[in-house]
Amino acid sequence: MNEAKQQILTGERALYQSRNLKVVDCVFEDGESPLKESSDIEVLGSIFKWRYPLWYCKNVTIKDSDFFEGCRAGMWYTQHMFLENSIIKSPKNFRLCKDLTLKNVQFTDGPETLWKCSQVRLENVYAKGDYFAMDCSHMDIENFNLDGKYSFDGVKNVTIRNARMLTKDAFWNSENVTVYDSFISAEYLGWNAKNLTFVNCTIESLQGLCYVENLVLKNCKLINTTLAFEYSTVDVHVVSSINSVKNPSGGIIRCASIGELIMEKDKVDVSKTKFETL
Repeated sequence: MNEAKQQILTGERALYQSRNLKVVDCVFEDGESPLKESSDIEVLGSIFKWRYPLWYCKNVTIKDSDFFEGCRAGMWYTQHMFLENSIIKSPKNFRLCKDLTLKNVQFTDGPETLWKCSQVRLENVYAKGDYFAMDCSHMDIENFNLDGKYSFDGVKNVTIRNARMLTKDAFWNSENVTVYDSFISAEYLGWNAKNLTFVNCTIESLQGLCYVENLVLKNCKLINTTLAFEYSTVDVHVVSSINSVKNPSGGIIRCASIGELIMEKDKVDVSKTKFETL
């Protein structure tokens, strides 16, 4: 394997179409697309400061490296990438990538990040920015923290464990999403989703979990959650009280109590929903 070590790399396409290259303690200064169309690349302890460094790449491992503010749209159309112990300060990273693993990664200013990617694994990831993970599929996420609106719009086949999400309008238009052991604060949570499941979660939401086809809550707590479940089909087991419930389409709701129950006969068939007090 060839090696580039302790180099300051400038100019457009500085290491364009590299093969079997190890990059150690290098700085990619000004110059777009330095590693575009490269394959079998290992990057250690390096810094990226300019746009589009890793487009159309294959088989990339990056460790202990950082992406500065100017490194916008850094990784697009790349396949088979492992990224570990890194900070990404720039927006719009990761688009249309496949087979992507991020471990111990921070997106400190990451709006419009991780769009239309598939086969994604996130472990110990922090993300700050709106529209995170739009239209991704086949995601496995563990130990995840998010601060940003409109997350996970249109995702499919996603499992999330041990997350803390301060968001808004999360999981809209999603399909086959399961969230375990997590805290979520999100207005209008999960609208227009299909097969949306929460297990051992605490949720705060204004008018959340509405317009959902096959909504499942198992052993969850709903705090400060109002006007929930409108036009959703539900299988709900909540160990707390619910502030208010409005016009579910059908199913069963089990909870400690409901502060206000709104069932409008001209909007839904009220006979299709059952209520049980724990």
